[in-house]
Amino acid sequence: MPALNIEYTETELAAIREAAAADGKSVKAYVHDLSVREQQRRTFVNHGVAFWNAHLAEFDEAFPEDTPAAKRSAA
Repeated sequence: MPALNIEYTETELAAIREAAAADGKSVKAYVHDLSVREQQRRTFVNHGVAFWNAHLAEFDEAFPEDTPAAKRSAA
């Protein structure tokens, strides 16, 4: 399985060890889970933004009072 060798300062590593212990995980499992969770978060946000952009005109039409003033004056 592919692996990474990541360098940390002593202070950074101490903080990571403390966070891993608080989660009841090894440092390896903690860093793995954190990086996977961040990738999943980015994917979720990207899909949310795409959905919002695809439906923005519908929202503006349904709720004209919530349309930004600059956008209303341009229309």
